[in-house]
Amino acid sequence: MKTHLGRRPFSSMELHTLFSGYVFGDEKTPREQPKHWHFWLPLLAYHTGGFSDELGCLELSDVNVNTSVPYFHLYTHGKIKPRKIPIHPQLFNMGLTDYLAFLEQHSHTRLLFDLPSKSGRYSEKARIWFSGEGDRAGYMQKCQLPTVDQYGHKTALSSLRLNFEQFTRISAMQLNSKDGFHYLMGLKDYPHDTFEDLRLLQKIVKGVRVINPQCHWQRFVERH
Repeated sequence: MKTHLGRRPFSSMELHTLFSGYVFGDEKTPREQPKHWHFWLPLLAYHTGGFSDELGCLELSDVNVNTSVPYFHLYTHGKIKPRKIPIHPQLFNMGLTDYLAFLEQHSHTRLLFDLPSKSGRYSEKARIWFSGEGDRAGYMQKCQLPTVDQYGHKTALSSLRLNFEQFTRISAMQLNSKDGFHYLMGLKDYPHDTFEDLRLLQKIVKGVRVINPQCHWQRFVERH
């Protein structure tokens, strides 16, 4: 018998709890070993709809900020199509520009440089940190959020993609662009390999709700 009925997106209250947890606060937890990807991976998953393997593979060359519409180029997930995801302005407000400068200063070539891979995949380490494993509590448990709700539905790191899907579906409908939604999600419902109107995609992505406007990468670095 399955232990859950399937993934669900996080509720508004759960999102607030996740993005107000210790990673996005001012104090480290006892025995915490903070990594930069602990801060950026949940934010990127929420604002791009990318899977952890896709985001873990991102090179700096896949982050295009010197264009009229800044975007991430995601292309490493075998089950969904490559796509360009406009960068949500909130990521810049959270210190993305400063973080990119830090990476270049230290000659890192991968955006989440300190996220290790296991058998060529980044999702395993990300899953254990976020959801826990066995007696090891993950970030969700430390935020006092259950991984399975009373109805048997499960939440995990990939649930943030479902939140991205919720918000972009609504904004795409308002902009009358079903194709834009399908492209951003990497779905085969969009038959082409490219989407020419990046400004339209940018408008759709801006529909993703800002959860904690106070969190900033520099604040994460300076925690004590």
